[in-house]
Amino acid sequence: MKYISRLLAAILFIIFFGFALKNDQIVTLQYFFGYQQSAPLVIMLLVFFVAGAVLGALAMVPMVFRHRRDLSRHKKTLAEIEKERLLAEQASMQAPQPDSVRND
Repeated sequence: MKYISRLLAAILFIIFFGFALKNDQIVTLQYFFGYQQSAPLVIMLLVFFVAGAVLGALAMVPMVFRHRRDLSRHKKTLAEIEKERLLAEQASMQAPQPDSVRND
């Protein structure tokens, strides 16, 4: 499986490298207020891909913290339940208390 994943990674690298070699034309991005930027197409695509990945990761941050908080709360609840189970198990293993004897 390790060899298959490495082979697939090598094939993808070759495909993307060939894509980069074929698309080396200079493109000009025109922004608002007359600002423009010129760079090779591959560089522009890479920059916007990385920016999208970073923004996507930042968008997930609140959800990750919420899941961590929920996990912590569930672990505490589980620890309490386990403690109660152990106490009940210990109580069931103890010898029963004798009934009190009355001498009238």
